[in-house]
Amino acid sequence: MSERTSHSQPMREPTLLLLAALADQPRHGYALLGEVTRISDGRVRLRAGTLYGALDRLLAQGLVRVEREEVVDGRARRVYALTEQGHADLDAEVRRMESVALEARRRMQRTGRALGATG
Repeated sequence: MSERTSHSQPMREPTLLLLAALADQPRHGYALLGEVTRISDGRVRLRAGTLYGALDRLLAQGLVRVEREEVVDGRARRVYALTEQGHADLDAEVRRMESVALEARRRMQRTGRALGATG
């Protein structure tokens, strides 16, 4: 079961970033840490414990799956991928965020204030 439905609370940022990091291709844990940092422009840096806890939760919710397990330099490594439900939930969250952003832009333009302007 997903942490949210189309009518519930917005997706938590770590969940959103992890699903976004898996949207284009499967990745292993260390690669996910780097992708989350890149996607967030360095604002979010997950620790390994946080990452694997989140991945366990996303696995249990059916949003990600283990694509394959590899052995690299004598160590086991799991490669994660989005499930169909993970793609659907990410798509729904992106649409929700776009809708909110569009409404905010519309309202700001109505008052003559440009987004990103200060003062």
